[in-house]
Amino acid sequence: MRRNGPLALIFHTIFVIVMVAPILVVCLVAFTPEGFLSLPTNGFSLRWFRTIANYPEFIHAFWVSLGLGALSSLVALLFAVPAALAIARYRFRGRDALAALFLSPLMIPHVVLGIAFLRFFTSAGLGGSFAALIIAHVIIVFPFALRLTLAAATGMDRTVEMAAVSLGAGGWTLFRRVTLPLILPGVISGWALAFIQSFDDLTMTVFLAAPGTETLPVRMFLYIQDNIDPLVTSVSACVIAITMTALILLDRFYGLDRVLAGKGDTGR
Repeated sequence: MRRNGPLALIFHTIFVIVMVAPILVVCLVAFTPEGFLSLPTNGFSLRWFRTIANYPEFIHAFWVSLGLGALSSLVALLFAVPAALAIARYRFRGRDALAALFLSPLMIPHVVLGIAFLRFFTSAGLGGSFAALIIAHVIIVFPFALRLTLAAATGMDRTVEMAAVSLGAGGWTLFRRVTLPLILPGVISGWALAFIQSFDDLTMTVFLAAPGTETLPVRMFLYIQDNIDPLVTSVSACVIAITMTALILLDRFYGLDRVLAGKGDTGR
């Protein structure tokens, strides 16, 4: 196996630093004892983490984002799996046009989508509702779920399905026992990517959110419009810590390689 040369190692090092440095800076600023944005040069403090308890709207917005991301990505996945299987397996008139339609939200700026959704849901009487947020988020995260599920379905070995059919497996049994396990890495990866996209979206959601349905990015955006203090960095540090804990637990009990690459058990 070829080893990376010095230039490749330098490039990878710079790339990692550029990616990780902003996260480290945000986490460090969250521990500052000062009342303004600064690195904690005079010691570390949990002042701004304790301050989060005085702003229950941040905690409520976190749960809204969590529920919205989980639900919208799940609904998107329910549509993405049959769509991916149909596109990967069959050749029919309008197949390419249908695939392009499914992926079209990726090509439309979220500002444009936000304004369009705002006008549509307002005229439909759903303005500011949680249902409107779910519908809008399903539309924007559906392409992410579809792409990864489609990749898994395209690379699936059909002979395994044929063997199951020859042994008398019915349609539902075939899907549950054979097809779904084969595409499961793509399904889980698609759900995770769709969830991240939904949880992190601000540009479109800011047009649709209302008091009571504000997501965490929207709540943070509204806060920094009127305040310049490290509270937002402490909230961000908490989200980063929760994300890292979830990834560690997932890797410990299931394996990130099995989720992202579909590798089998390698000695766990």
